[in-house]
Amino acid sequence: MTGPQPTAPASGTPEGEPGSEFRKDMGPWANFALGFTYLSPVVSTYTLFGTALATGGPPMIWAFVLAGCGQFLVALVFGEIVAQYPVAGGVYPWARRLWGKRWAWMTGWVYMWALLVTITSVAYGAGPYIAILFGFAPTVHTTVLCTAVLIVVAVLINYAGTKALSAAALIGFVGELVGALVVGVYLLVTHRHHGLGVVFDTYGTEGSGSYLPVFLAAAIIGFYQYYGFEACGDTAEEVARPGNVIPRAMRRTIYIGGAAATFTCLSLLLSVTDYEAVISGEDPDPVVGVLFDAMGEFGARAVMAVVLISFLSCTISLQAAAGRLIYSYARDEMIVGHRLLRRFSHARAVPGYALLVSAAVPLLIAFGSLVSQDALTDIVSFAILGIYGCFQMVVLAALRARLKGWRPLGAFTLGRWGLPVNAVALAYGIFAIVNIAWPRNPQDPWFENWIVLLCGAVVVVTGLLYMFTTHHCGRGDAPAGCAVPDDTATTAPDGPRPDRR
Repeated sequence: MTGPQPTAPASGTPEGEPGSEFRKDMGPWANFALGFTYLSPVVSTYTLFGTALATGGPPMIWAFVLAGCGQFLVALVFGEIVAQYPVAGGVYPWARRLWGKRWAWMTGWVYMWALLVTITSVAYGAGPYIAILFGFAPTVHTTVLCTAVLIVVAVLINYAGTKALSAAALIGFVGELVGALVVGVYLLVTHRHHGLGVVFDTYGTEGSGSYLPVFLAAAIIGFYQYYGFEACGDTAEEVARPGNVIPRAMRRTIYIGGAAATFTCLSLLLSVTDYEAVISGEDPDPVVGVLFDAMGEFGARAVMAVVLISFLSCTISLQAAAGRLIYSYARDEMIVGHRLLRRFSHARAVPGYALLVSAAVPLLIAFGSLVSQDALTDIVSFAILGIYGCFQMVVLAALRARLKGWRPLGAFTLGRWGLPVNAVALAYGIFAIVNIAWPRNPQDPWFENWIVLLCGAVVVVTGLLYMFTTHHCGRGDAPAGCAVPDDTATTAPDGPRPDRR
């Protein structure tokens, strides 16, 4: 059985924290650490450094600045929303209150699949580092097996409850700092081969054409870096004073995580011995090469252990976000199996069956990746497309609500800057989505060249068919469309607001 459903607020007033079965065991720093380890500067940089460097050369580092500025605007918009609607599940309940049930249903559907694929992408990226740490050959099959083990370990930690999740997030935060700062400083002091000027040297990656298309292709490393801050809001019902704490944690996640990622990338860039070997494909894994050259086998393996902590904590944070989204979905009776998925373990204060789904589906995706020749890039690209897509569904819903009269009244607001920030955040998100889905390999078969967009289309079309055939989107008593003032409402000022679909 679920806890009591939240009642809708009076027009224009902040919605208080709903009756919830979660415990408020997560403090401000643990909430920030959750978003930080989900964003994970080490995971994103170590996973895509070789790919981005081979594609765009050293100037690919500027992708961190591009994506960081855009996503900071999105985080500001999200901060206003979560301050007024501190509900578990993040983008789904926000979209529900800003627009209505159907828009929220599709937003949650896209976000759910994007999270599940992102869990796979993070765990998959850890595979080669696990192989190096334990001394076996990193093959496709061993990588998939390592992915499976990491996912299972992560869900077991999540099952232990919010306190265990908070502890794991804080441990992961320390691991991230060691991996980003300590290792970065060591590389710059002992293994630096280039000056700062290389960040403007393309090393001929553009060929005879413009560098812009090459840079935009390499920018996947920046786009992959800057999401995770929304996880701070996914656990809104487990944080005291969420309207104050969570917007601040989101902003910290962006600028601290972004700075750490940029520094990590810079330290690796200046430590790579031979850029031409990476660009030509002779050195497909420059991160491992740099670490072994700079630290020797023992030191490199020690770093691998720290990196593995980062990958594990990131997977844990992702599963926590996915589990709470699925639970929030089921609590509002918005998905098949909602009676099972909304069941709550009061002993550990976690949604057990929802967490099980957040592990089972990524496992299936991992084993299914055996059919792909470039599984990591495809998985990462689809994950980014899905996350950015659902982010912009919320940003668009917020912009629509503002134009219809919504004025955020939570503990954090942008005031008169809200509308321009919202509009620019939407423009950035549309640009990022187009760039991620853009086909760049005309020499490949059409289905491989368009695989990211095709996968996105499959998720959207399947979601639409599911929504209109099952009508789950019309269920549940949670508020919908209540952000926009409704002068035609006939109920008392403090009564329930009509649902909008």
